Amino acid sequence: MKAAVLYETKQPMVLEDVELDDPKEGEVLVKIGAAGICRSDRHFMHGDAPIDLPVVLGHEGAGTVEKVGPGVTSVRRGEQVILSFVSACGRCRSCLEGNSQVCDVHMAAGPNMMDGTCRLHKGGQSIHHMGKVACFAEYAVVPEMGCVSVEANIPMAVAALIGCCVPTGVGAVVNSAKVRPGSTVAVVGCGGVGMNVIMGAALMNATKIIAVDLSEAQLEFAMKFGATHTVNSSDQDPVAAVKEITGGRGADYTFEVVGLPSTIKAAYDMAGKSSTVTLVGIAPFGAEAPLNAVEMVRMEKTVRGTYYGSTHAKVDMPKFAELYRMGKLNLDDLIVRRYSLDQVNEAYDDMDRGEIGRGVIVF
Repeated sequence: MKAAVLYETKQPMVLEDVELDDPKEGEVLVKIGAAGICRSDRHFMHGDAPIDLPVVLGHEGAGTVEKVGPGVTSVRRGEQVILSFVSACGRCRSCLEGNSQVCDVHMAAGPNMMDGTCRLHKGGQSIHHMGKVACFAEYAVVPEMGCVSVEANIPMAVAALIGCCVPTGVGAVVNSAKVRPGSTVAVVGCGGVGMNVIMGAALMNATKIIAVDLSEAQLEFAMKFGATHTVNSSDQDPVAAVKEITGGRGADYTFEVVGLPSTIKAAYDMAGKSSTVTLVGIAPFGAEAPLNAVEMVRMEKTVRGTYYGSTHAKVDMPKFAELYRMGKLNLDDLIVRRYSLDQVNEAYDDMDRGEIGRGVIVF
């Protein structure tokens, strides 16, 4: 099959033929229908985050079940599925405590399958799987727990987004921060995940949803998804602007969706008393952010991280799909660019140029 393989950081992916093994016990072979262009993959391409090479990237995907391995019961051949890059074993301490998004076994296996081996090969060389998904390819073998069916078919491109940016963004609001109706929300960073944070805040009936970004085009785009105010941090102090919009108090909830020490500090500083600061963006490996510890105590600020929007894939992804079908998540307008697999490097070049909205590879 064709796959886009990353052999070296800071180099383009190579589109080539690779071998894919049949699914083993508890695994599923999926024909990929769509794969999202997400910045998380870019972190590995640039070397900001470590991953074993060579690797097939692509962690935001959807497709159709082609074949199931022994013991698989939750999906069947011909069924449309959304892929989750956080496969849960269901047996480790994190899973048993209800935190399957940080499954111990999944994290320990890294870019390999749950048993620590690879299904992708080129000649005698093993090729790793980003998030056990590796959907920048025509087919993927994924763990059963990372393969989520929905009751009715939805567009493949939309289903792909429900694999990552929707649960990460909407989930951060609904599952992690638990935003209250009538509250004020500031979102620092308005890329694909940031737009989903904004949609999540609108879903939870926040009264003021303040989009903060360096790009005026992104800020204008954010208004389509529920932002009530915008702050262009390229020409104004975002902390002062958010405090002015909130009557001097600061926002009740802030979300950092960039992953830089400077934006983490800004999200913290613009939060008001008894507020919750939720860190969504993945920072470069080893990065640290300075926060005012005295203010944290005296103003009773809560700072928390969220991974994958604290989403339990098998439970939450069908809910997100239903919210889309009900018209409560505007995912159609979020998709503005479509590519073929052989345009994957071009898709990331467009992302680097700051193009608004999300790009999706459609097979």
